[in-house]
Amino acid sequence: MARDRNTRLAIIAGLAMIGIYAVQFVAARFSLREHLTSTDLATLRFVGAGMVLLTITCRSGVATMQMLGWKRALALAALAGLPYPIIINWGLTYAPAAHGAALCPASIVFFSYLLSQIATTDQASRQRTIGIVAIIAGLMLFISPADTGLGMTDVFFGDLLFIGSGAMFASYAVLVRRWRVDPVTATASVVLLSCLPLPLVYLFAPTGLHAAPAAEIASQIVIQGFLAGAAAMFLYTFVVRQLGSQTASLFMPCVPIVTVIVGMAVLGETPTSAQLAAIAIMAAGMALSAFAKPMAEAARPRTGQSRPGGHGVPETLD
Repeated sequence: MARDRNTRLAIIAGLAMIGIYAVQFVAARFSLREHLTSTDLATLRFVGAGMVLLTITCRSGVATMQMLGWKRALALAALAGLPYPIIINWGLTYAPAAHGAALCPASIVFFSYLLSQIATTDQASRQRTIGIVAIIAGLMLFISPADTGLGMTDVFFGDLLFIGSGAMFASYAVLVRRWRVDPVTATASVVLLSCLPLPLVYLFAPTGLHAAPAAEIASQIVIQGFLAGAAAMFLYTFVVRQLGSQTASLFMPCVPIVTVIVGMAVLGETPTSAQLAAIAIMAAGMALSAFAKPMAEAARPRTGQSRPGGHGVPETLD
């Protein structure tokens, strides 16, 4: 019963995370076109997240990082902390928001799958492999250059940045799972360590904060900081702990779908027929992957007990 309840909570957490990340991409693209820079958004992200975390872990934050170990805490912060949003926002200055919303989750899915295959002895089932291939194919179609008038060199550079950020976040998820880090400790480590260099970033990096209205800055603190920086990080870590890094990554293909909907309302962007086809391919691939059983589990006789991942989902990197 408790296991089923935790699985349901993890699914709800994953859906909430999808909504947060979709709004984050659209809001970031909007401000990058107006006043703010990539480092401005990263700064506001961790200012907001730090405000949330300091009220929760002002006494226990350092202690939890000491229990985790400073080397591990620094590794998690390097992968999902300050460099991560800077790279994404940098990419958004070159490529459309839909590209970021598609390539970031695509690379997270791919690298989570790849790293899990390297780090475990279990082989993925044919159904899961087909599902992953379908997800990647759908996301590649989603970002096909036929629908953009931007310079292809700039767009390609932005896309490379998105892929790199996805590899970083997949590595973060794998380490969280491997080290069995609880969500509060992981989130506190990433956020608090990322706040330390913010004064230097503000002093030496290009900024547009002086030209941005107060309402825009406040809204980005809420969206990038409270929601994307703190809440989404906690939610994703919780999903990883409950369902495994591979299964957690399967929520990510929903991000471009929701981003298209939000982008239509906020930015006036309408999906092309190719993007709609890509969405259908991604949904099919996600369904195949989510319900596939690992080969080792499928070969075992049923004993009436489910694995910790539940619902046929493999526990990875234990």
